[in-house]
Amino acid sequence: MTKLRFDELPLSEEIQKAVADMGFTEASPIQSEAIPYILEGRDVIGQAQTGTGKTAAFGIPALELIDVQNRSVQVLILCPTRELALQVSEEIKKLAKYKRGLYAAAIYGGESIERQIKELKAGVHIVIGTPGRVMDHMERRTLRLDAVKMVVLDEADEMLDMGFREDIESILQQMPEERQTTLFSATMSKMIMSLTKRFQNNPQLVKVVKNELTVPNVEQLFYEVKGKAKVEVMSRLIDLYGLKLMLVFCNTKMKVDELVEELQVRGFQAEGLHGDLRQAQRNNVMAKFRAGTISILVATDVAARGIDVDDVDAVFNFDIPLDEEYYVHRIGRTGRAGRAGRAFTFVVGRETHRLREIQAYTKVKIERGVIPSFEDIVGVKKAKFIEKVKETVQEGELATYYEMLEQFNHAGLNTPDVVAALIKMNLGVPKSEFADVNLNEPDAGRGRPESDRFGGRSSSRPGDRSGSARPFDRSSGGRSDRPADRYADRDRFSRGEFGRRGEERRGGGDDRRSEGRVGDRERVSRPGMVKLLINIGREQNVRPGDIVGAIAGETGMAGNDIGIIDIFDKHSFVEVPKENVNNVIEVMDNNQIKGRRVNFEVAKP
Repeated sequence: MTKLRFDELPLSEEIQKAVADMGFTEASPIQSEAIPYILEGRDVIGQAQTGTGKTAAFGIPALELIDVQNRSVQVLILCPTRELALQVSEEIKKLAKYKRGLYAAAIYGGESIERQIKELKAGVHIVIGTPGRVMDHMERRTLRLDAVKMVVLDEADEMLDMGFREDIESILQQMPEERQTTLFSATMSKMIMSLTKRFQNNPQLVKVVKNELTVPNVEQLFYEVKGKAKVEVMSRLIDLYGLKLMLVFCNTKMKVDELVEELQVRGFQAEGLHGDLRQAQRNNVMAKFRAGTISILVATDVAARGIDVDDVDAVFNFDIPLDEEYYVHRIGRTGRAGRAGRAFTFVVGRETHRLREIQAYTKVKIERGVIPSFEDIVGVKKAKFIEKVKETVQEGELATYYEMLEQFNHAGLNTPDVVAALIKMNLGVPKSEFADVNLNEPDAGRGRPESDRFGGRSSSRPGDRSGSARPFDRSSGGRSDRPADRYADRDRFSRGEFGRRGEERRGGGDDRRSEGRVGDRERVSRPGMVKLLINIGREQNVRPGDIVGAIAGETGMAGNDIGIIDIFDKHSFVEVPKENVNNVIEVMDNNQIKGRRVNFEVAKP
């Protein structure tokens, strides 16, 4: 795929200056292919994933389309999560830096709707929002779309996975027919193709092929470890490579909670990102991560969507991803803007087959890393400390401290003992419970060499021992969301085993439509679910998809986290995970579904 320089594209002087300020000269493959077609006014389907530069691919042409004299909404960008909506909004504002008089607004659940209404009434040219909140504003008539020239569906597959199909269709149906429709998706499912046939006009397909998705600047290593030793191995790798800013991915909220707590106990500045946090709290966590105030951000895949930080040193796959695409999404968070990055994946026992599947999908050989020994880490710390002392001596101005040495001597302490005590106080390398333990997982290949089991040669190089960067006074906390089975069922959906996801949620004429019954399977509640009562039902034309879309859009939960839905004439029941109950009740109370204010409460047994 040919790459173009930005100065080769027919862009306005204002956009060229903004792009230059952002430090970009060459367009990415998706930008090189998509921007010319979108500038021509063509409908475009872009198959691309996070980290490929797709925001600028649709953001630049959108900005060139705007008539700043007309304060109507002219571009609508739909995103699956509030994090992604915020990221896109920030990128748009950077690109619009020199477009005087151009205004963009991000609208999403979990934030004051009154503030958003005020912003929309003042007049904006571009709206970036989640489907649920966009629908809410449309029903309130605080968002008018009759002047829209372009609509963008960003990460359309994720929006459909979260149960937003009906909302998306409703929004598109209420827009002018004479408009440009651009869709970006990591996959091309049947539902995606159905949307394109229905709402796009002779679209041009632009695709970033798989071997262009993995970042060449990222060194990828895997470590076959014992499950209980993951935190110890991670700590050693942080010290060995001198890592300062890291993203750590887990598959479940429970694991994120546990890991954040363990990291804090070890003295790391670690926090998490999850759907239970208010938007102000999410913004605060991300601001601290971008500023380097916290060094480790622990998250599940959905919580990490929208994270765009250029100087992430490394990504840790603490849990091996359950979906090959998410491996690519994860490692794309490091090695950005021409910098080098590292991706470390922990593999336990039978997970080796998942590693082989990831290698086959990415067409990249992931080398086996050697876990550094306790002695390796002590050696690294000693070398770093010696270098620091040497620099301090070279700086001079030590006279005051010589006087203190004399005071130590008067107190009956000799100089070597004083120096040794100070080293002990500052170096701080207590022997851990894993110091003399083999951390590697026993060979799961029954005697076969590692190169045969993983399709590549083993690497004996543990890494650069240039130093350690872990300070000894770290603190903080956090957690994240989405259970592991979120992706475990994806293949069954693609084969049609569950039917079409959006349609199953919306049902037909059954007055007790339930997500727990699909085909001939039994209605069975998942463990750890709590039933909530909602004060609307069939008489308000409510369908399961409305409930799923509202909860997912407002709380940030994944659609698949929501359990059985029963709809009666005047009320409905919905099951949500126990850990999400308080947040759902708080966020959804006095919110709207189908234009009706709703109340959520725990149902009586």
